Amino acid sequence: MGQMTEKISEIKSCVTRLLDWYRRNARDLPWRRDITPYRVWVSEIMLQQTRVEAVRPYYERFLKELPTIRDLAGADDRVLMKLWEGLGYYSRVRNMQKAARDICERFGGQMPGNYEDIRSLCGIGDYTAGAIASFAFGLPYPAVDGNVLRVMARLTGNGGDILNPSVRKQLTAAVEDILPNDVPAEFNQAMIEIGATVCKPNGVAGGPVCKGCPFETACQAHRMGRETELPVRVVKTRRREEDRTVFKLWSGDRCAVCRRPERGLLSGLYEFPNVKGHLSMEEALNTVRKMGFEPLQILPMARAEHVFSHLVWHLIGWSVRIGDVEPDETLPYQFFLQSDIKKRIPIPAAFAAYAGQNSWTDGTEPQERVMTGAGPADQQNGKTK
Repeated sequence: MGQMTEKISEIKSCVTRLLDWYRRNARDLPWRRDITPYRVWVSEIMLQQTRVEAVRPYYERFLKELPTIRDLAGADDRVLMKLWEGLGYYSRVRNMQKAARDICERFGGQMPGNYEDIRSLCGIGDYTAGAIASFAFGLPYPAVDGNVLRVMARLTGNGGDILNPSVRKQLTAAVEDILPNDVPAEFNQAMIEIGATVCKPNGVAGGPVCKGCPFETACQAHRMGRETELPVRVVKTRRREEDRTVFKLWSGDRCAVCRRPERGLLSGLYEFPNVKGHLSMEEALNTVRKMGFEPLQILPMARAEHVFSHLVWHLIGWSVRIGDVEPDETLPYQFFLQSDIKKRIPIPAAFAAYAGQNSWTDGTEPQERVMTGAGPADQQNGKTK
């Protein structure tokens, strides 16, 4: 205990240098300007599992379309999902809307100004509650994200598994010990910034840059030469892999999409028809017929891969031209103009390799084209003579 107290005291003596460093080096990020509780909340949810540069355009577009908590609470589901399209982890925005509705019911449409009420909202954990409480209200709560955990593991020389809840609790307590009550927002931002730009993960843009770091003299990992060994992160599970075949079904200039179930992976989002396994051309043609459509022409599309947190999809695609399809809302597949899909229909990033196809021949390999409309016999085997 005495040794840890000594470490904390030494780290705390560097906080003034940290704040000075932050004032000179802080990145100009849109969510650091015109700070409001709502803007902080939106940015922090978007930044979970997502790079800063990827978030910028989403953040600005989201606030333009939904500028207030009440706007978020009342947003149409399709509009909400379209605004989030490509960010992934869609449960984040669904939970945001649930929380927004709760805020409207319990707090008159305004984010509550105390930590306990903020933490009680759907989808808001310790880190996000700490970020909103400190950034928006100036309350002395830590905002301990992955960047801060990495910094504290190195500063204290903690060799425990950073994914272990007890280790995370130890590191969070260390942050609480050095947090200055008079400038909690600036301190939390500085800790996040130092982790993102200086005390970086191993293998990311050269790893940690210790020279010139405001904590250089107090960092236990630096003293022991273990900067690239810490933090320890034990990943116990391997991602499951799955082959899938994606179909772009074209009826004239309209393309088929269907909605995923309300529960499970990518719940409630729209997708192009797809099935498990990598289907050959013959298998693809038969599958289209089982969907209730007669294929007229078929072309292979590019291979793609999408990585989820627990799963990897290995994708192949077939672009298929079918006959005219009359609008029928009872069908599982709905046909939209490609321009409407781009503007209004939320297609997850898992299908990004196929979403940009503007006609049935885009992104295909014409040398393997097959015509299936020459006559009854040819329609059965899907080939021309």
